[in-house]
Amino acid sequence: MKLYKRHILYICIYFGLFFSPFCITSVEAKDFVVVIDAGHGGHDPGALGKISKEKTINLNVALKLGKQIKRNCPDVKVVYTRERDVFIPLDRRAEIANNAKADLFISIHTNSVANNRTAKGASTWTLGLAKSDANLEVAKRENSVILYESDYKTRYAGFNPNSAESYIIFEFMQDKYMSQSVHLASLVQKEFRHTCKRADRGVHQAGFLVLKASAMPSILVELGFISHPEEERYLNSEVGSTTLANGIFRAFLSYKREHEIRMTGSSRTILPEETDAGRAEETNTAQEKADTTREKVNLLRETAQKPAASVTNNTRTKQNTGKVSGGQTDNGSPVFKIQILTSSRPLASNDKRLKGLKDVEYYQEGGLYKYTYGSSTDYNKVIRTKREIAPKFKDAFIIAFKNGKKTNVSAAIEEFKKKRNK
Repeated sequence: MKLYKRHILYICIYFGLFFSPFCITSVEAKDFVVVIDAGHGGHDPGALGKISKEKTINLNVALKLGKQIKRNCPDVKVVYTRERDVFIPLDRRAEIANNAKADLFISIHTNSVANNRTAKGASTWTLGLAKSDANLEVAKRENSVILYESDYKTRYAGFNPNSAESYIIFEFMQDKYMSQSVHLASLVQKEFRHTCKRADRGVHQAGFLVLKASAMPSILVELGFISHPEEERYLNSEVGSTTLANGIFRAFLSYKREHEIRMTGSSRTILPEETDAGRAEETNTAQEKADTTREKVNLLRETAQKPAASVTNNTRTKQNTGKVSGGQTDNGSPVFKIQILTSSRPLASNDKRLKGLKDVEYYQEGGLYKYTYGSSTDYNKVIRTKREIAPKFKDAFIIAFKNGKKTNVSAAIEEFKKKRNK
């Protein structure tokens, strides 16, 4: 009998050792799921500004954030609560996140203060009891979306978003995700402050129903004040919406990396400080659109001062000397470059927008000329070069080419590290 039990024990140990690597692999291979919630929508416009509606701003930033994550994080599954202008009940938004077994829930909103055109800045919120009347008013405004639902008294157990007494339920609530939520909120505010250069209104707590029903670390972002004329224009601009989305994206990358290290002891997620991944190409494209008129004037002046073929000849010279796009090497290693600006037309070598840089290259993509500097297979060298030119090109970011074609910069960095460590 003892011998029989011993055989059973050995068999269990054998199967345990045989299957355990696969279990670990399946856990590691599981997508990190993030649910992005664009507040309001459909017949619920949210806060109203002079030239726009909150629902439109929220959706624009939410879609840009999701696009950034999808493009740079192949191991992340992005789920939207809405991708168009439709009304989604508040409890349904949390239900979408819960059904997706999300690791993170990010709800995007725009702030407003009645009869106050001076309040401005971005803030990030977590679930909790509002500790001031101002915080309570923010929660009331965001929770009032349930009034658009005909059966809200039944669906939300008699909760009245406009009654301070209803918020007593948040006083003794224990949220097991509180510390993670607050940490992510702090990361977002750090990016808003340093990367986006927005007025920092800090991290706060309040009784948001959409966060209460979400069973994962959750935050609610207030991008800015639609009631502030200048800030409303910024929120509706291509540059503004892209910058804010990139700020949240950079915070997401930092959070995800820390989460992976905490769970597995290591992470392949590249920190935004290392890749500047948050600097999307859309920023340059948006700036290019804004400068279209000025660019036409400059090019007309150049044409008047030089033979018409001068720009073309300059382009040909670059082609003949291998200065156009590419980045192909003999050993097939990825080539890293710093993208400094984008133009709808080729630039002369002495164009003031190049700010005196020599050996500038360009590649064409989407009908645009995208100018780069500091080509090298050494990623660390390109990082150092980027820091050197940062005062002149603060929106510059690193891209990568392989075998003459643009490639995913995160994958290129991983390949560089593997070859370096051999």
